[in-house]
Amino acid sequence: MIRIVKNGDKRVEKFNARPAFPEVAEKAAFEVLADIRKNGDKAVAKYVRKFEGAKLKPADFLVTDDDFSSLDKSVVKAVKDAHNRVLKFSKASLRQAWSMSTPKGGEAGEFFSPMDRVGVYVPGGTAPLASSSIMTVTLAKAAGVKEIVACTPAGKTGEVNKVLLYALKLAGATEIYRVGGIQAIGMMAFGTKSCRKVQKIAGPGNAFVTAAKRQVYGYVAIDQVAGPSEIAVLTDGSVEPKWIAADLLSQAEHGSGFEKSLCVCTSMSFAEEVKKEVLRQTKELSRREIIERVIDKDGILIVVAKNVKDGLEVVNRFAPEHFEIMTENALQVMKGVRSAGAVFAGAWTPESAGDFVAGPSHVLPTGGAADMFNGLTPDDFRRRHSYVAFTKEDLAQTKATIEKFAEIEGLDAHGRAASIRFE
Repeated sequence: MIRIVKNGDKRVEKFNARPAFPEVAEKAAFEVLADIRKNGDKAVAKYVRKFEGAKLKPADFLVTDDDFSSLDKSVVKAVKDAHNRVLKFSKASLRQAWSMSTPKGGEAGEFFSPMDRVGVYVPGGTAPLASSSIMTVTLAKAAGVKEIVACTPAGKTGEVNKVLLYALKLAGATEIYRVGGIQAIGMMAFGTKSCRKVQKIAGPGNAFVTAAKRQVYGYVAIDQVAGPSEIAVLTDGSVEPKWIAADLLSQAEHGSGFEKSLCVCTSMSFAEEVKKEVLRQTKELSRREIIERVIDKDGILIVVAKNVKDGLEVVNRFAPEHFEIMTENALQVMKGVRSAGAVFAGAWTPESAGDFVAGPSHVLPTGGAADMFNGLTPDDFRRRHSYVAFTKEDLAQTKATIEKFAEIEGLDAHGRAASIRFE
């Protein structure tokens, strides 16, 4: 059911509550990861067979196919367009090394180095997400990573979707494995004979992949925890209701049934129009049954706020993965955003532009995690190093402070390390 409620209704807060770690996923991840940590490739093959249906030997995990002659030219053109735009944005967004002078002629600052070997997870499931290949691997390549491992489920046939495979190769993946789910996360995190351990794992996935990523944190770094897709749309009635409805449905069709679509508007009549359009358009879509599961689970909510400012606070509390500002003066309204993975400002910026081609990565925090996490960036694949280069005069100026802190904390060797240089 699609509900229309006023801001302040208790159902708004209920809608906001979405657990990132379902118990069933946590339990499954714990058991599978423990087995892979102990038994390596043998366990990976067992779970590929159990969960994906493919009877693969460890020697079959690595994808070697690079024949893309059968791909339609229009598909190749679209993938290249997306890759070029994301690569350009990624290079422009990289943080630059910087330095400042210390009071007595020294120097301090930061510089960055790419990780050596990273892992990227690309979902398969109900749809081969070729776009996720671009939105992850391209960033690692832009950061300068030399070895980029990609894992993706291949289903019963063991064949990776050709478009997805082409996108991975174009983006810069150096190794591609036809392994998905928890078993892919375990293989990359712990390392096996067929796949060496990585330093970091990034990329979206279902609840089981998310639970696995959380549990391998410490063995490897991870980008964030991410679950079912979600969107919030704030509108003042200046944008067509049918456009708003289409945007809400764009995230409801992903497939888990736990997606969330929130519309916040400023009039009851507009809310009714949006609801009518959502129901009408749902009947026309190829993934109608998937969307209806979301609707049946109260995954689409329309909230009527007093004004745009009031509505913005509703969205900030929701902390959505995607936030569309479909209002007049959208860039001005955007200044009040505090919690959102990515923002899409103005009537001509549907969220799908961000999913496929605009430039920033579509790998974003979900489940309210946008309140504390950021979306994936190229800098997530680099290490930050701070540095200090004191002169003798800098150390002399700070020696008394160093010695005092050493005294306070009972660390006399710390103090001596400074004072001994002046004896």
